[in-house]
Amino acid sequence: MNTLKFMALFIAVIGLNTNALFSQNGSSNQAFWIHEDQVKPSMLKEYEAATKDFIAACKEHDLKDYDWSTAQVNGGNYLSIAPIEKMADFDKNPLAPLAEKMGEEKFRAMFSRFDKTYDVHKNYIVHLIKDLSYMPNGMDTNTPGQDYRKWHFFYVTPQNVANLRNKINEIKNLYEEKGAKEHFRIYRNGFGTPGDYYLAVISAKDEQSYAKISDETETLLGEEGNRLFEEMMKYVHKYETKTGRMRPDLAYTSN
Repeated sequence: MNTLKFMALFIAVIGLNTNALFSQNGSSNQAFWIHEDQVKPSMLKEYEAATKDFIAACKEHDLKDYDWSTAQVNGGNYLSIAPIEKMADFDKNPLAPLAEKMGEEKFRAMFSRFDKTYDVHKNYIVHLIKDLSYMPNGMDTNTPGQDYRKWHFFYVTPQNVANLRNKINEIKNLYEEKGAKEHFRIYRNGFGTPGDYYLAVISAKDEQSYAKISDETETLLGEEGNRLFEEMMKYVHKYETKTGRMRPDLAYTSN
């Protein structure tokens, strides 16, 4: 299924679930729409070239109200990440103005370049849980100069969701009490995600910086930190990590 048809179908399906989606999303949370492309190893350069040409077209035609950031996960997956503010965001096609200005033929030709670069792509929602996140200098998902990312996935069964959340909150409180320099953002899976999880995202300058501050934090939290993490893992039925980096050159912000 090509990119345009897939996005249109996703918008139609998610539109049926907006009440459930946003009812769990209070003012302390922020929803994000993730479009994930599993790019073929041999097509990484072509995918990035097509993305940059798409961004150039957005800039040339001054596309409004459709900002996104991009993360590259080690292994070849690319995540396009766009904030969702309200249910009405799903009622419109944000690319319609671009198609009108470019012309349908050029617009479709531009997107057809993506279709040969991957066989698998998907869309889903995640929620930033601000009251569980530890960002003492201010909540911000953009961390200039810290493009390295470490994603920690804590998969949980329904009966342990509340227990896991409570333990994450206890760990956050310990970070605050100790004044830890390692900051993290907590996300909760939403519509379309594979599995039920909490996700901790940590930013750093590079892999070496991440390892250093992680070791320092472990020492700072001491035995109490070890105990809380051990207790938390009792409520986790699967744990996995991913690494990657943000790609500002593959992102778009409207003027």
